[in-house]
Amino acid sequence: MNKIRLLSVCAVFAALLHVSVASVRAQDMVKVAPKNCTVVLDNDHVRVIRVVAKPGEKIAMHSHPATIVYSLTGGKSKFTFADGKTEERQLKAGQAIWSDADTHSNENIGTTETRVLVIELKQ
Repeated sequence: MNKIRLLSVCAVFAALLHVSVASVRAQDMVKVAPKNCTVVLDNDHVRVIRVVAKPGEKIAMHSHPATIVYSLTGGKSKFTFADGKTEERQLKAGQAIWSDADTHSNENIGTTETRVLVIELKQ
């Protein structure tokens, strides 16, 4: 009987852990970093978010659908993905990049404030 109870508790714990991890991965960047992120357009097709980060500022783990990132200023960022891998990216002012849907955190590792527009596609 105790083994059945222990197995039941373990199963419930595993299910709760799975739900918790999924909800962390699904966080909206505007909710995790409201002082850095401002929605400037939201309709049935796209959501456009202005992101401003000072040197050293971090944006916690969040998820995006497929996106286009347009860099308003140059800057250097470090991305940490859900699997723990990291990547540094240098963007130039006026540069646009494509990104498939993903989950990551990022940090401004440059010496200047970065400003980008994140265009999330809804279709």
